[in-house]
Amino acid sequence: MDGGLFDKRLIYVTGKGGVGKTTVATSLGITAAARGRRTIVCEVAEQDRVSRVFQHHGVRRETEVQLDDDLWAISIDPRLALEEWLAGQLRNHALVHALTRSHAFQYFVAAAPGAKELVTIGKIWELAQLERWDRRNRPYDLVIVDAPASGHGVAMLQTPQTFGDIARVGPVRRQALRIRDMLADPARTAYLGVTLGEEMPVNETLELESRLHGVVGLGLDAVVVNAVYPERFSEADAHRLAEVAAADGHDPAAAAALRAALAEHERARLQRGHIDRLEAGTEAPVVTLPFVFEPELGLGDYRMLGAEVCRRLGV
Repeated sequence: MDGGLFDKRLIYVTGKGGVGKTTVATSLGITAAARGRRTIVCEVAEQDRVSRVFQHHGVRRETEVQLDDDLWAISIDPRLALEEWLAGQLRNHALVHALTRSHAFQYFVAAAPGAKELVTIGKIWELAQLERWDRRNRPYDLVIVDAPASGHGVAMLQTPQTFGDIARVGPVRRQALRIRDMLADPARTAYLGVTLGEEMPVNETLELESRLHGVVGLGLDAVVVNAVYPERFSEADAHRLAEVAAADGHDPAAAAALRAALAEHERARLQRGHIDRLEAGTEAPVVTLPFVFEPELGLGDYRMLGAEVCRRLGV
Protein backbone atom coordinates (compact mmCIF):
# COMPACT_ATOMS: atom_id res chain seq x y z
CA MET A 1 0.00 0.00 0.00
CA ASP A 2 1.45 3.36 -1.07
CA GLY A 3 1.41 5.23 2.25
CA GLY A 4 -1.04 4.58 5.10
CA LEU A 5 -4.69 3.90 4.35
CA PHE A 6 -5.83 7.09 6.08
CA ASP A 7 -3.20 9.14 4.27
CA LYS A 8 -5.24 8.79 1.06
CA ARG A 9 -7.86 11.29 -0.09
CA LEU A 10 -10.29 8.57 -1.23
CA ILE A 11 -11.05 5.00 -0.13
CA TYR A 12 -13.36 3.13 -2.51
CA VAL A 13 -15.06 0.19 -0.75
CA THR A 14 -16.69 -2.36 -3.01
CA GLY A 15 -17.55 -6.05 -3.30
CA LYS A 16 -20.42 -8.40 -4.02
CA GLY A 17 -23.83 -7.25 -2.79
CA GLY A 18 -24.70 -8.33 0.74
CA VAL A 19 -21.15 -8.86 2.04
CA GLY A 20 -21.10 -5.90 4.42
CA LYS A 21 -19.60 -3.02 2.43
CA THR A 22 -21.57 -0.47 4.44
CA THR A 23 -20.38 -2.03 7.70
CA VAL A 24 -16.74 -1.77 6.64
CA ALA A 25 -17.06 1.74 5.16
CA THR A 26 -18.84 3.02 8.28
CA SER A 27 -16.35 1.36 10.62
CA LEU A 28 -13.43 2.92 8.78
CA GLY A 29 -15.13 6.32 8.77
CA ILE A 30 -15.68 6.21 12.52
CA THR A 31 -12.06 5.16 13.12
CA ALA A 32 -10.60 7.81 10.80
CA ALA A 33 -12.69 10.53 12.46
CA ALA A 34 -11.61 9.35 15.91
CA ARG A 35 -8.03 9.87 14.75
CA GLY A 36 -8.77 13.48 13.87
CA ARG A 37 -9.26 13.06 10.11
CA ARG A 38 -12.14 15.19 8.80
CA THR A 39 -14.02 12.34 7.10
CA ILE A 40 -17.14 11.92 4.99
CA VAL A 41 -18.76 8.58 4.15
CA CYS A 42 -20.54 8.65 0.77
CA GLU A 43 -23.44 6.43 -0.16
CA VAL A 44 -24.97 6.12 -3.59
CA ALA A 45 -28.41 5.14 -4.91
CA GLU A 46 -30.09 7.45 -2.36
CA GLN A 47 -29.38 5.25 0.64
CA ASP A 48 -28.90 6.54 4.17
CA ARG A 49 -27.75 3.47 6.10
CA VAL A 50 -24.68 5.15 7.59
CA SER A 51 -26.74 7.82 9.33
CA ARG A 52 -28.88 5.22 11.10
CA VAL A 53 -25.85 4.11 13.08
CA PHE A 54 -25.98 7.53 14.75
CA GLN A 55 -29.80 7.65 14.77
CA HIS A 56 -29.88 10.39 12.16
CA HIS A 57 -32.49 10.05 9.43
CA GLY A 58 -32.90 11.47 5.97
CA VAL A 59 -29.22 11.91 5.01
CA ARG A 60 -29.98 12.24 1.34
CA ARG A 61 -30.50 14.71 -1.46
CA GLU A 62 -26.93 16.02 -1.57
CA THR A 63 -26.79 17.16 2.06
CA GLU A 64 -23.51 16.78 3.94
CA VAL A 65 -24.71 15.95 7.44
CA GLN A 66 -22.45 15.88 10.46
CA LEU A 67 -22.85 12.71 12.50
CA ASP A 68 -20.07 13.09 15.04
CA ASP A 69 -16.85 15.00 15.65
CA ASP A 70 -14.97 15.05 12.31
CA LEU A 71 -17.49 12.65 10.73
CA TRP A 72 -20.04 13.47 8.00
CA ALA A 73 -22.25 11.44 5.69
CA ILE A 74 -23.85 12.10 2.31
CA SER A 75 -26.15 10.14 0.02
CA ILE A 76 -25.38 11.27 -3.51
CA ASP A 77 -28.29 12.26 -5.73
CA PRO A 78 -26.99 12.34 -9.36
CA ARG A 79 -29.54 14.97 -10.43
CA LEU A 80 -28.54 17.41 -7.72
CA ALA A 81 -24.86 16.70 -8.28
CA LEU A 82 -25.31 17.54 -11.97
CA GLU A 83 -27.06 20.81 -11.08
CA GLU A 84 -24.17 21.72 -8.80
CA TRP A 85 -21.60 21.01 -11.51
CA LEU A 86 -23.55 22.96 -14.14
CA ALA A 87 -23.89 25.91 -11.77
CA GLY A 88 -20.11 26.02 -11.53
CA GLN A 89 -19.75 25.88 -15.31
CA LEU A 90 -22.54 28.26 -16.37
CA ARG A 91 -22.47 30.70 -13.41
CA ASN A 92 -26.18 31.34 -13.95
CA HIS A 93 -28.49 29.64 -11.46
CA ALA A 94 -31.69 30.62 -13.29
CA LEU A 95 -30.39 29.04 -16.50
CA VAL A 96 -29.28 25.90 -14.65
CA HIS A 97 -32.70 25.61 -13.00
CA ALA A 98 -34.52 25.96 -16.33
CA LEU A 99 -32.16 23.59 -18.14
CA THR A 100 -32.20 20.75 -15.63
CA ARG A 101 -36.00 20.83 -15.38
CA SER A 102 -36.62 20.66 -19.09
CA HIS A 103 -38.02 17.34 -20.30
CA ALA A 104 -35.50 17.16 -23.13
CA PHE A 105 -32.54 17.53 -20.77
CA GLN A 106 -33.91 14.99 -18.28
CA TYR A 107 -34.54 12.53 -21.10
CA PHE A 108 -30.99 13.00 -22.39
CA VAL A 109 -29.43 12.35 -18.98
CA ALA A 110 -31.62 9.30 -18.38
CA ALA A 111 -30.89 7.88 -21.84
CA ALA A 112 -27.14 8.56 -22.01
CA PRO A 113 -25.34 5.36 -20.92
CA GLY A 114 -23.21 5.99 -17.87
CA ALA A 115 -24.25 9.63 -17.38
CA LYS A 116 -25.57 9.12 -13.83
CA GLU A 117 -22.49 7.10 -12.95
CA LEU A 118 -20.20 9.85 -14.26
CA VAL A 119 -22.05 12.52 -12.27
CA THR A 120 -21.90 10.36 -9.13
CA ILE A 121 -18.17 9.66 -9.39
CA GLY A 122 -17.70 13.34 -10.24
CA LYS A 123 -19.37 14.35 -6.98
CA ILE A 124 -17.19 11.87 -5.08
CA TRP A 125 -14.14 13.43 -6.73
CA GLU A 126 -15.35 16.93 -5.80
CA LEU A 127 -15.69 15.96 -2.14
CA ALA A 128 -12.04 14.86 -2.16
CA GLN A 129 -10.71 18.18 -3.52
CA LEU A 130 -9.00 20.84 -1.45
CA GLU A 131 -11.01 23.44 -3.38
CA ARG A 132 -14.70 22.58 -3.58
CA TRP A 133 -17.16 23.52 -6.33
CA ASP A 134 -18.85 25.74 -3.80
CA ARG A 135 -16.00 27.48 -2.01
CA ARG A 136 -18.16 27.97 1.06
CA ASN A 137 -17.92 24.20 1.65
CA ARG A 138 -14.92 23.09 3.68
CA PRO A 139 -12.70 20.33 2.25
CA TYR A 140 -12.38 16.89 3.79
CA ASP A 141 -9.22 15.02 4.69
CA LEU A 142 -10.72 11.67 3.67
CA VAL A 143 -13.64 10.49 1.55
CA ILE A 144 -14.82 6.91 2.06
CA VAL A 145 -17.18 5.56 -0.60
CA ASP A 146 -19.71 2.84 0.16
CA ALA A 147 -19.66 1.89 -3.51
CA PRO A 148 -22.19 -0.17 -5.49
CA ALA A 149 -21.76 -3.93 -5.84
CA SER A 150 -18.51 -4.79 -7.61
CA GLY A 151 -19.84 -5.05 -11.19
CA HIS A 152 -21.60 -1.69 -11.04
CA GLY A 153 -18.85 -0.23 -8.89
CA VAL A 154 -16.15 -0.99 -11.48
CA ALA A 155 -18.36 0.28 -14.31
CA MET A 156 -18.70 3.59 -12.44
CA LEU A 157 -14.90 3.88 -12.27
CA GLN A 158 -14.71 3.43 -16.04
CA THR A 159 -17.06 6.28 -16.96
CA PRO A 160 -14.52 9.15 -16.68
CA GLN A 161 -12.28 7.59 -19.34
CA THR A 162 -15.28 6.72 -21.53
CA PHE A 163 -16.74 10.25 -21.44
CA GLY A 164 -13.30 11.80 -21.80
CA ASP A 165 -12.82 9.86 -25.03
CA ILE A 166 -16.28 10.80 -26.30
CA ALA A 167 -16.08 14.50 -25.48
CA ARG A 168 -12.55 15.04 -26.93
CA VAL A 169 -12.59 18.74 -25.98
CA GLY A 170 -14.35 21.06 -23.54
CA PRO A 171 -15.23 21.09 -19.84
CA VAL A 172 -16.70 17.56 -19.79
CA ARG A 173 -13.43 16.11 -21.09
CA ARG A 174 -11.32 18.18 -18.71
CA GLN A 175 -13.44 17.18 -15.73
CA ALA A 176 -13.54 13.51 -16.75
CA LEU A 177 -9.78 13.28 -17.14
CA ARG A 178 -9.15 14.93 -13.77
CA ILE A 179 -11.39 12.33 -12.17
CA ARG A 180 -9.67 9.52 -14.11
CA ASP A 181 -6.25 10.71 -12.98
CA MET A 182 -7.24 10.70 -9.31
CA LEU A 183 -8.79 7.24 -9.54
CA ALA A 184 -5.53 5.94 -11.02
CA ASP A 185 -3.25 7.63 -8.48
CA PRO A 186 -2.18 5.23 -5.68
CA ALA A 187 -1.00 8.16 -3.57
CA ARG A 188 -4.53 9.57 -3.41
CA THR A 189 -6.89 6.61 -3.91
CA ALA A 190 -7.18 3.19 -2.25
CA TYR A 191 -9.43 0.31 -3.26
CA LEU A 192 -10.79 -1.99 -0.59
CA GLY A 193 -12.59 -5.22 -1.45
CA VAL A 194 -15.11 -6.68 0.99
CA THR A 195 -16.15 -10.32 0.82
CA LEU A 196 -17.43 -13.26 2.83
CA GLY A 197 -15.71 -16.60 3.35
CA GLU A 198 -17.97 -18.22 0.74
CA GLU A 199 -17.44 -19.49 -2.78
CA MET A 200 -19.29 -16.89 -4.86
CA PRO A 201 -18.13 -13.76 -2.98
CA VAL A 202 -14.51 -14.97 -3.11
CA ASN A 203 -14.80 -15.68 -6.83
CA GLU A 204 -16.22 -12.20 -7.42
CA THR A 205 -13.45 -10.59 -5.36
CA LEU A 206 -10.75 -12.29 -7.45
CA GLU A 207 -12.52 -11.10 -10.61
CA LEU A 208 -12.85 -7.61 -9.12
CA GLU A 209 -9.10 -7.34 -8.64
CA SER A 210 -8.48 -8.32 -12.26
CA ARG A 211 -11.05 -5.84 -13.57
CA LEU A 212 -9.65 -3.01 -11.44
CA HIS A 213 -6.25 -3.45 -13.04
CA GLY A 214 -7.88 -3.11 -16.45
CA VAL A 215 -9.99 -0.06 -15.60
CA VAL A 216 -7.82 2.11 -13.33
CA GLY A 217 -4.45 0.37 -13.56
CA LEU A 218 -4.45 -0.41 -9.83
CA GLY A 219 -5.29 -3.48 -7.80
CA LEU A 220 -6.91 -3.85 -4.42
CA ASP A 221 -5.05 -2.31 -1.50
CA ALA A 222 -6.62 -4.86 0.82
CA VAL A 223 -9.43 -7.40 1.05
CA VAL A 224 -11.61 -7.56 4.16
CA VAL A 225 -13.33 -10.89 4.81
CA ASN A 226 -16.37 -10.01 6.86
CA ALA A 227 -18.35 -12.08 9.40
CA VAL A 228 -15.78 -14.83 10.02
CA TYR A 229 -16.82 -17.48 12.53
CA PRO A 230 -14.37 -18.24 15.37
CA GLU A 231 -12.45 -21.50 15.20
CA ARG A 232 -13.38 -22.74 18.66
CA PHE A 233 -12.45 -26.39 18.20
CA SER A 234 -9.60 -28.35 16.70
CA GLU A 235 -10.37 -31.24 14.36
CA ALA A 236 -9.69 -33.61 17.26
CA ASP A 237 -12.16 -31.71 19.42
CA ALA A 238 -14.77 -31.82 16.66
CA HIS A 239 -14.26 -35.57 16.20
CA ARG A 240 -14.80 -36.12 19.91
CA LEU A 241 -17.91 -33.91 19.92
CA ALA A 242 -19.31 -35.92 17.01
CA GLU A 243 -18.77 -39.15 18.94
CA VAL A 244 -20.52 -37.74 22.00
CA ALA A 245 -23.40 -36.42 19.87
CA ALA A 246 -23.86 -39.87 18.30
CA ALA A 247 -24.23 -41.52 21.70
CA ASP A 248 -27.66 -42.06 23.18
CA GLY A 249 -29.03 -40.64 26.39
CA HIS A 250 -28.59 -36.89 25.94
CA ASP A 251 -31.32 -34.58 27.12
CA PRO A 252 -32.75 -32.39 24.31
CA ALA A 253 -30.91 -29.24 25.42
CA ALA A 254 -27.51 -31.00 25.50
CA ALA A 255 -28.15 -32.63 22.11
CA ALA A 256 -29.06 -29.26 20.58
CA ALA A 257 -25.91 -27.68 22.03
CA LEU A 258 -23.73 -30.41 20.54
CA ARG A 259 -25.35 -30.04 17.12
CA ALA A 260 -24.89 -26.25 17.25
CA ALA A 261 -21.21 -26.60 18.18
CA LEU A 262 -20.58 -29.03 15.33
CA ALA A 263 -22.45 -26.84 12.83
CA GLU A 264 -20.42 -23.78 13.85
CA HIS A 265 -17.18 -25.74 13.56
CA GLU A 266 -18.11 -26.91 10.07
CA ARG A 267 -19.00 -23.41 8.97
CA ALA A 268 -15.70 -22.04 10.31
CA ARG A 269 -13.83 -24.85 8.54
CA LEU A 270 -15.50 -24.09 5.19
CA GLN A 271 -14.83 -20.36 5.60
CA ARG A 272 -11.16 -21.02 6.31
CA GLY A 273 -10.91 -23.03 3.07
CA HIS A 274 -12.34 -20.14 1.03
CA ILE A 275 -10.09 -17.62 2.80
CA ASP A 276 -7.05 -19.78 1.99
CA ARG A 277 -8.13 -19.82 -1.66
CA LEU A 278 -8.55 -16.04 -1.61
CA GLU A 279 -5.11 -15.51 -0.08
CA ALA A 280 -3.57 -17.73 -2.75
CA GLY A 281 -5.32 -15.89 -5.59
CA THR A 282 -4.91 -12.21 -4.67
CA GLU A 283 -1.91 -9.92 -4.48
CA ALA A 284 -3.59 -7.83 -1.76
CA PRO A 285 -3.29 -8.39 1.97
CA VAL A 286 -6.32 -10.25 3.35
CA VAL A 287 -7.71 -9.38 6.77
CA THR A 288 -10.66 -10.89 8.59
CA LEU A 289 -13.40 -9.40 10.74
CA PRO A 290 -15.24 -11.50 13.33
CA PHE A 291 -18.89 -12.41 13.06
CA VAL A 292 -20.76 -10.19 15.52
CA PHE A 293 -23.42 -12.25 17.25
CA GLU A 294 -25.94 -9.44 17.59
CA PRO A 295 -29.27 -8.91 15.78
CA GLU A 296 -28.17 -5.34 14.92
CA LEU A 297 -24.77 -3.68 15.13
CA GLY A 298 -24.38 -0.82 17.57
CA LEU A 299 -21.95 2.08 17.55
CA GLY A 300 -19.56 0.17 19.80
CA ASP A 301 -19.51 -2.73 17.33
CA TYR A 302 -18.58 -0.40 14.46
CA ARG A 303 -15.77 1.10 16.54
CA MET A 304 -14.47 -2.37 17.37
CA LEU A 305 -14.58 -3.49 13.72
CA GLY A 306 -12.85 -0.36 12.46
CA ALA A 307 -10.09 -0.71 15.05
CA GLU A 308 -9.71 -4.37 14.10
CA VAL A 309 -9.31 -3.63 10.39
CA CYS A 310 -6.70 -0.99 11.14
CA ARG A 311 -4.84 -3.23 13.57
CA ARG A 312 -4.65 -6.06 11.06
CA LEU A 313 -3.57 -3.73 8.26
CA GLY A 314 -1.03 -2.06 10.52
CA VAL A 315 -2.45 1.46 10.11
